[in-house]
Amino acid sequence: MKVCFPVELLKGLESQVFGHFGSAPGFVIVDTDTNSVEEINNGDAHHEHGMCQPMKALGGRRVDAIVVGGIGRGALMKLRAEGVKVYRAAMGTVEENTGLIRKEVLPEFDPAFVCAGHSGGGCAH
Repeated sequence: MKVCFPVELLKGLESQVFGHFGSAPGFVIVDTDTNSVEEINNGDAHHEHGMCQPMKALGGRRVDAIVVGGIGRGALMKLRAEGVKVYRAAMGTVEENTGLIRKEVLPEFDPAFVCAGHSGGGCAH
């Protein structure tokens, strides 16, 4: 399974999972079957609020799941429409969260707890 982790600094498995999908500077993609790791820059980091294009952000790469601290409703719904599961990250590194994905203990993101914007304090994470 290919799992994508939004991160602030590209440090492979030692990267800290970022709190927001769309504004993350980069992504670490872990293939849990082969243990390979790929790092990419966010190709859609400077979009307007609510206009996140997840597949553009990932540079067209296909992933099976996203693990993130927070995400907006639009991005969540676009990812789900593409068949990508979105999980709520635990605090910590990509490596720690990869272990939790393997144990199947991370919860899927509930649309009731998405980010509604920051100017009004709408984040539920």
